[in-house]
Amino acid sequence: MKVVKVGLLGLGTVGGGTVNVLERNIEEISRRCGYQVQVVKASARNINAARICRTDAIQLTDDSNEVINDPSIQIIVELMGGHEPAKSLILEAFKQGKHVVTANKALIAVHGNELFAAAAKNNVTLAYEAAIAGGIPIVKAIREGLSANKIEWLAGIINGTGNFILTEMRNKGSAFEDVLKQAQALGYAEADPTFDVEGIDAAHKLCILASLAFGMPLNFNAVYTEGISGVTPLDVTYAEELGYRIKHLGIARQNPNGVEMRVHPTLIPEKVLIANVDGVMNAVMANGNAVGSTMYYGPGAGADATASAVVADIVDICRQLDSSASSHVPALGFLSDKLETPAIVPIMDVRTAFYLRLSVQDKPGVLAAITAILATNEISMEAVLQKEPKQQGADAQIILMTNTVTEKSLLLALNEIESLDSCNGPAIRIRVESLQEDT
Repeated sequence: MKVVKVGLLGLGTVGGGTVNVLERNIEEISRRCGYQVQVVKASARNINAARICRTDAIQLTDDSNEVINDPSIQIIVELMGGHEPAKSLILEAFKQGKHVVTANKALIAVHGNELFAAAAKNNVTLAYEAAIAGGIPIVKAIREGLSANKIEWLAGIINGTGNFILTEMRNKGSAFEDVLKQAQALGYAEADPTFDVEGIDAAHKLCILASLAFGMPLNFNAVYTEGISGVTPLDVTYAEELGYRIKHLGIARQNPNGVEMRVHPTLIPEKVLIANVDGVMNAVMANGNAVGSTMYYGPGAGADATASAVVADIVDICRQLDSSASSHVPALGFLSDKLETPAIVPIMDVRTAFYLRLSVQDKPGVLAAITAILATNEISMEAVLQKEPKQQGADAQIILMTNTVTEKSLLLALNEIESLDSCNGPAIRIRVESLQEDT
């Protein structure tokens, strides 16, 4: 059987998982692609570090250029992360006619347009299934499985750390800071958790998903991003009382004014399947105008789960080695000269329903004053909860669910409400999405 030689840039968790999956399933992989896939060389910062995989058949080096410049290697797998030197190494691999597989979502989101163009120019492939949602084959699902559809919207839980934190807050009533420490102790969150809990990691992934869904160039800077550090156990509890769950969602939607791309905490009706995705699991819903709503669920990280996506890309490349890259599935699912650049809808013009929580003085007439301001701003209420103070002199809590309104209109109303003498402190507001087919 013919051999395809692979070089790894990075031999950490995912790199080790890739070696293990290739070794464990070598017969199945060969039956699928017609090649014996061999990892022959790998670069790592510390070549003497302990590994989760066997390395006796792999030449290790601390110089990534040695992997790129090996003439026997046909496929490079980039698992270094970050922008540089990963970007420069990939561009050099393209120049040498090598195909590349990457799990680097930040690199694709920020530099993907340049990298895809360079790959096409050199008649090679840049594959990136592992960059989004770990083991869920979401790139293939949207790019190929849903290619008969006009995608109307998609929404995803695409960061396992944030989902774990919100799940624990709901199940145990714990504060954000306490669950974050637990997530760090379990290895789900980094020592610096900013990328996860402030939504940057999810924004990278949403940027790619939106481009796949709508056939537009990657535009990471246009993604509105909001984290979960401000979510409190109180809001999690009140959301449950109203029949909702709070999830950290990435949402992309086409509307008559352009495309929305946003990452933020979101109330979802508990009956919607994605509202019940818990722990470190990921899920993506996509709504197509032919198929309706579909959902894709699975582990969003981990050695074997992410390696599953890496190896699937290797298999796809092997199947196409004897054909021109111009005949392959386009990188973003649309012909490169047919990509469109729609307007991006500013967050102030996005229309959603809202959950509001107000701390107010416990006296008559407060709710009437608030509802009068909302009515003046043409904002109606779908539900109201009033929570009496637990001790004398403490604030009462008023929880409101509004109808669909623009962010701009809601903020104007909130400015008036927060200026009331009876209102203590800023309002807590969280967007609400029904995620139904008619939204």
